[in-house]
Amino acid sequence: MIALIQRVLSARVDVGEATVGAIGPGLLALVAVQPDDGEAQAKRMLERLLGYRVFADDHGKMNRSLTDTGGGLLLVSQFTLAADTRSGMRPSFTSAAPPEHGRHWFDRLLELARIAYPGVETGRFGAHMKIQLVNDGPVTFWLDTG
Repeated sequence: MIALIQRVLSARVDVGEATVGAIGPGLLALVAVQPDDGEAQAKRMLERLLGYRVFADDHGKMNRSLTDTGGGLLLVSQFTLAADTRSGMRPSFTSAAPPEHGRHWFDRLLELARIAYPGVETGRFGAHMKIQLVNDGPVTFWLDTG
């Protein structure tokens, strides 16, 4: 499982004309599921999303986690993160999970997140989404459970 996380002041996901998920300060996590992902990867990714220290402490160091700050978590499925871009001029998606597998494990990550943490929002799996965000820093990290 892969996540591109961004520390944000705010973020929202629109599908059509409707906002389906929105947060204030916190993390936007774009998440891709890979073919071999399962329960262990979903649990590990959640642990990293909630515990990764990307928020400033009183001394300005990135020493606080989402759990420490109480910020929002916006989870958005994005299979393109798993693309193989090493050659050619067109990405290959053979390293991304098939849609049914991807939906199952993204939904499981979302379920685990909502059990463990308040303030979890999401986009809509498989939909054409418009994401608006105000990146704080900018601070962006690539997390991988592989």
